[in-house]
Amino acid sequence: MKSTVFNKSYQKILRPASSSRVDFISPFCILLLGCIGVLFIYSAQTYSGGNLWKKQLFWLSLGVIVYIAVSAINYKIFMEKALWIYILGLVMLLAVFSPLGVTLYGARRWINLGIMNFQPTEMAKIATLIMISSILARSRIEDFRSSVKVLAWVGLVFSLPILLIFLQPDLGSTLVFPPMVFALLYVSKLSERFFVTAFALFLLAVGVVGFDVYRYYSFLDERGISPRQNTGLYEEHAILPLKDYQRNRILAFVAPELVDPRGIGVAWNGNQARISVATGGLFGKGLQQGTQAQLGYLPQSVAHNDFIFAVIAEETGFIGSVFIIAIFGLIIGNGFRIAGKARDQFGMLLAVGVSVFFLVHAFINIGMTIGISPITGLPLPFLSYGGSFVLSCCILQGLVQSVYRFRKDFS
Repeated sequence: MKSTVFNKSYQKILRPASSSRVDFISPFCILLLGCIGVLFIYSAQTYSGGNLWKKQLFWLSLGVIVYIAVSAINYKIFMEKALWIYILGLVMLLAVFSPLGVTLYGARRWINLGIMNFQPTEMAKIATLIMISSILARSRIEDFRSSVKVLAWVGLVFSLPILLIFLQPDLGSTLVFPPMVFALLYVSKLSERFFVTAFALFLLAVGVVGFDVYRYYSFLDERGISPRQNTGLYEEHAILPLKDYQRNRILAFVAPELVDPRGIGVAWNGNQARISVATGGLFGKGLQQGTQAQLGYLPQSVAHNDFIFAVIAEETGFIGSVFIIAIFGLIIGNGFRIAGKARDQFGMLLAVGVSVFFLVHAFINIGMTIGISPITGLPLPFLSYGGSFVLSCCILQGLVQSVYRFRKDFS
């Protein structure tokens, strides 16, 4: 009897793939983006002779296995284990500040696992998405009072990882959380008063950041110090816990003539990226023919990750750029389509959250390349180099595939 119950439970958790239960749109787009990413990481590193494209190929291969494994698990099990997954995500973030933590490029964002450095921020994003989706799926939101109770729990779950990520510091990654959470709250039909209040608070937050950056520039100007020197003197007098280099990035976006009038400091990467995009023309210069990355004007430290889109734009032109954006549009749109097909709240929320996650990453990354958003260091899914990020993207898309495959098992 026990064996029969176990077998039935096992079949509910894992199900063999069949053509009627598999969505082929996203996997095809993911593989296509992954292959394009390896190709242009190779091209971006021609100048330095690096072999990161081989490592990216390994991570993509591992990511395919992870994707298949996650998509074979009934997504409802993640709702049952949401709290433990979330706690694990927080523990991993805290491990960054332990002896296992590794400091690179002035930030403590990685854990040394011996064979590799792992970035727990990516796993924390997944854990937070699952936990908030679980809270909203289990809650009954009927009026403003019930909305406030739910919001309090969501706010707590949302705030803890953001605080730990901000302390690393990793301002860019924290930008992904608010749109994802607000999208989940919106589709959960939270009270409209909340969104009015949230919008007012958002405007207030933008004003506070603007005032802080203005005080920063005035502080340096009074002492005859150029922002390019990045002395860190203002941090002791700041009203926000930002690093001076982060303020310089904001200044470089809104007023580049103040922070870097010659374009050779904090604005350099953004300027070279825009040159890459602009000189690509309609059809591009050809693989390994882009002068910005090949001659090192677009720094090798960022060409293969944060600014991979600039390399693609220069070498494939407008046509290639639109093609990349169209693929992302397919993945994101397909995620929302699957959310609409989900037969329970949790599955719908997972698919929406993942879709917004990819939308934010694509918009901010491509936006900073063409100059419509500040430089934040957010990578481009499946194209930018990075093992932790590739694996997290595969896990997220695996969750969406699971929602599609197990949607008919809703009971």
